[in-house]
Amino acid sequence: MASAQLSLSFGQAFVVPDRGRHRSSMSVCVPEDEALMVGKGASALITDSTSRNPLAKQAGDLSVQGFLADFYSTPKHWGAKVSAHRVLHALNGWCYGQSRQVRDGGYVSSMSAMVYQGREAHLFHMGDTLVFRLRGAEFEQLSRDHVTDLGGYRYPSRALGMDASLDIDYVQMPLKQGDIFLFTTQAVQGTLMPSDYVGLIREDASDLHAACERLAQTASERASARGYGGDPFCFQLVRIDALPEEAHDEPDPSYGELPIPPELAVGERLDGLEVQEVLSRTAQSRVYRVLDTYTDREMVLKAPSPEVSSRNAYLEHFLLQQWIVERVRSPFVVRVMTPSRPRRYLYYLMAYVDGMTLEEWAERHPRAGLAQRLDIATQLGKAVQALHRRDLLHQQIHPENVLIDRHGQVVLTDFSACHLRDVDGHRRSRGLLRQVGLTEHSAPEYAMDDEVGRRSDQYSLASTVYWLLTGALPYELPVKELLRHTDLERMHYRSARALNPEVSPALDEALKRALAPQRALRFRRLSEFQHALKAPKPAPESGEAPAKRGGAAGFWQAVAGALLLLLVLSWLLR
Repeated sequence: MASAQLSLSFGQAFVVPDRGRHRSSMSVCVPEDEALMVGKGASALITDSTSRNPLAKQAGDLSVQGFLADFYSTPKHWGAKVSAHRVLHALNGWCYGQSRQVRDGGYVSSMSAMVYQGREAHLFHMGDTLVFRLRGAEFEQLSRDHVTDLGGYRYPSRALGMDASLDIDYVQMPLKQGDIFLFTTQAVQGTLMPSDYVGLIREDASDLHAACERLAQTASERASARGYGGDPFCFQLVRIDALPEEAHDEPDPSYGELPIPPELAVGERLDGLEVQEVLSRTAQSRVYRVLDTYTDREMVLKAPSPEVSSRNAYLEHFLLQQWIVERVRSPFVVRVMTPSRPRRYLYYLMAYVDGMTLEEWAERHPRAGLAQRLDIATQLGKAVQALHRRDLLHQQIHPENVLIDRHGQVVLTDFSACHLRDVDGHRRSRGLLRQVGLTEHSAPEYAMDDEVGRRSDQYSLASTVYWLLTGALPYELPVKELLRHTDLERMHYRSARALNPEVSPALDEALKRALAPQRALRFRRLSEFQHALKAPKPAPESGEAPAKRGGAAGFWQAVAGALLLLLVLSWLLR
């Protein structure tokens, strides 16, 4: 009998004889929120790493937690496939980056994730974890093993965090009421036969926890009898108890299907939000400072421009922007606000920063010292680092997108060109920035349609810092005039010290390296450039240091003289 909503139950069991060898993680998430359950569905995951990986348990736990946290925060209009693929690619990049920073082990794990949405299931798989489906008397393996034999050991040939790129097996299948899905790991291979699985599950299918316990106990006993009882075993069962009725009517409009707001003027209202000020009107978007008349909160509303209603490529990215900002947790990056009432139009809300742009700040503080300017540069660098930790490229770092509040804190805004650094994202990143528009602080590779990456943001950051310290640009040749690679030879760096004598030679050299026309010559990590931006401690007064050194030297000379005198007296008195 069909129901209005998908309903499922699950059970789990672990058998870990040696806690030091615990290398698997699993979880089932069934959202309590009905809208989230309908929009994203329920999910079940299992991860497993090799026994020789010291970080196996941490890798699995972080992968499971990261997937669940990000999957359920993706835009509502994304389907299960798009949401999971985007999240897994971002998670893979994070795990791969973390693995390169540790000496022993790595954040590498096989993973199988299944999303149950409506009357369908979506399986995303990489590595050697196992997923089976029991339908009636038919027991079928749904996952495919990605393994390589090396020296008698079987290793995953594909896994999360193993490589910068990620190849995901994807299977979409219809659900039937009564379907039972089994999630387990490679350790069970050779212990249970298909008939064992069916018999142990069917023995009392109403209690899935007990069924998992039977599977784990039987597998452990058989492994012990064969001399390898120290292996951990984990089993997870998910049963489809009820399916939603087949939809015959058109679904309610999702966030992505909402209409674009009309042009708004000061005093007009939209969903209880009263326009206080028009902050920006561009060919792509409209930005307003608004007041929520229900909560008295000041916020910033961003909506697509009415002129881009038919440009689906830009609208797709606009829907991505909110999710991008929500993923980043940093005091230096503007945060997304939750509307107090349901949205009837396509827009999103951000916190209002009571302050000024970096360009306005520089005009009002022409005599600000080097230390104060470097403090702003350091804060801006932390904002960029927060994005990079989530595998995001900002792509439009320049003074107009940097706000400074009344307390002197930097907040990075405007994510019109922000993009996930996924496998095929480089070309889309460049195309997106070209659509939004290059700035005088854009890296040369954007103008020449080359590969882009984190070092491209490093260039824009360094160019903005250079401008903040000198009031000028590092190169006379505008970025927009670069057409071919030979044009890079015409880019000659102008020393920041020549424009601002307060800039130290070391800082000038760091700026020059971060602003190298060729991306490969810049700092390998943004943290290296960040370290160079730290303001040097003020040198002591000219006479102070020598006086202190002289005082210390005089003290020890006096001690040495007294000892010598005592030695001479003792020799004379013999």
